[in-house]
Amino acid sequence: MSRTTRTKSFAVLLAAGALALGASACGSSGSSSNAGSASGGAAMAPSSSAAASSPGAASAMPAGGPFGAACSAVPADGAGSFAGMAEVPVATAASNNPMLSTLVTAVTKAGLVDTLNSARNITVFAPTNDAFAKIPKADLDAVLADKNKLTEILTYHVVPERLAPSALAGEHKTLEGGTVTVTGGGEDFTVNGTAKVLCGNVQTANATVHIVDTVLMPAS
Repeated sequence: MSRTTRTKSFAVLLAAGALALGASACGSSGSSSNAGSASGGAAMAPSSSAAASSPGAASAMPAGGPFGAACSAVPADGAGSFAGMAEVPVATAASNNPMLSTLVTAVTKAGLVDTLNSARNITVFAPTNDAFAKIPKADLDAVLADKNKLTEILTYHVVPERLAPSALAGEHKTLEGGTVTVTGGGEDFTVNGTAKVLCGNVQTANATVHIVDTVLMPAS
C-alpha cells in the first residue's frame, strides 16, 4: 500500500473515532441530565419530606374512593362535589357541602376555620346537620354560645393524621386530647359506639373526612 493510501486510511479512522467519542459524550450528558431529573436534584424538585408536609400531598392521601350510602347526596359536580372538595382545605370544603352547614357555623363561631384549613394531613369526623339536630335546641344554642366548650367538642372530632378505611378501626387520639374508638370494617364503621359513618374517605386538600350521623362528645 502506498504512503498516500495509508495516510488517507488513517485519516478516515481518526474521523470515525472522533464521531464515536462525540456520540458517546452526548449520550452520557443526556443520561446525567435525566438522572438528575429522576432523582429530583436539589434545585429542581422539592424533597420527599417537603412534599409529604404539603396540605395536598398525594403521598399522604389514603387510597380508594368515598364509600357509604350518604355519598349519593354529594353533588356530582361543582365546588361541593368530591372532586371540588379535594381541591380545597377542609373547612372550605365543608362550606361547599350542604350536609355540613351546621358544622361550618359551629367551626366559624369557634374561630377554627383558619386552624383547620392550615392543618396538615388530618382526619375529621364531620357531623351532618341532622346529627346536630339530635341535640335539644336549648343545649345546642348554649354550646354555640360557649366558645371554649365548642372548641373542645369540635377538636374532639379531629385526629392529627389521615385515617384511610384500612386504618380507621381502633383508638385514635384527638386534637382535644381524648380518644375516639372506631369499630367495624369494610364500609361499615361506628365511632364511640353511637356515630355511624355515613360517607367515609372523602378527600380534601389537607384532610380525610368521615361524615357521621351523631355529634361526638368528649369525656367531661
